[in-house]
Amino acid sequence: MERHYCHLHLISDATGETLIAVSRAVAAQYQGVSSLEHIYPLVRTRRQLDKVINEIAAAPGMVLFTLVDQELARRLEEGCKEIGAPCLSVLQPILNLFQSYLGAPATPRPGAQHMLNADYFRRIDALNFTLMHDDGQQAENYEAADVLLIGVSRTSKTPTSIYLANRGVKTANIPFVPNVPLPKSIESLRKPLVVGLLATPDSIIQVRRMRLLSLDADPDSPYVDRHLVADEVVQSRKLFERRGWPTIDVTRRSIEETAAAIIDLYNIHRLKFISCS
Repeated sequence: MERHYCHLHLISDATGETLIAVSRAVAAQYQGVSSLEHIYPLVRTRRQLDKVINEIAAAPGMVLFTLVDQELARRLEEGCKEIGAPCLSVLQPILNLFQSYLGAPATPRPGAQHMLNADYFRRIDALNFTLMHDDGQQAENYEAADVLLIGVSRTSKTPTSIYLANRGVKTANIPFVPNVPLPKSIESLRKPLVVGLLATPDSIIQVRRMRLLSLDADPDSPYVDRHLVADEVVQSRKLFERRGWPTIDVTRRSIEETAAAIIDLYNIHRLKFISCS
């Protein structure tokens, strides 16, 4: 398939993360198109904006922006109109909806979502906790976790834990190894949601082979023996069923999809825990 390329200019008065996420979500719907991203974060003065407009003129393409300063927004729209570049405020339609529903205008604050508030420090605390409780570390502290992930090697426990931590969820994870007992502290846990992660043997073997290759290790290691890997998966599934832990098959899921499913389970679990406390 022939690929087509287009310039995409992303202009923000903050970090630009919102624009990047939105534009990539849309671009993913066009299989034959690749966007060449030009990212301009922390644009908060007329001088900075004029420089951006000159760069758009040098490489015309689509323009998406999040500028809460209406004067800067109008200047950008005027500049794009002169260049002939399509221009869209990503947040404005949502702000209009909020204003219509709430009956009050927004208070313009560039980068407000990145302020050092309680939610920010909660996420930092969750990330610190998660890093300290990765791969079975400090099992005696699991009761302080929000979520505990268990699964055989290469079921995305660590990246999922870190993603959850960035959402403010304190997450610990522990590998399931056949014939190796889990920490006794798990049996008495009340607060954390315990989730079992599963995957097909073939998908696990594929990831493990890539891991061995990166380590320049023996490609014929028992670590990738299909019968042994299949047995690991069967034993882990039996453990999860025996303990009544919810499970998620991560075979065809992205980290984001797995984390979203876990957060749904956690919200239900948290309400039950609070009602029983």
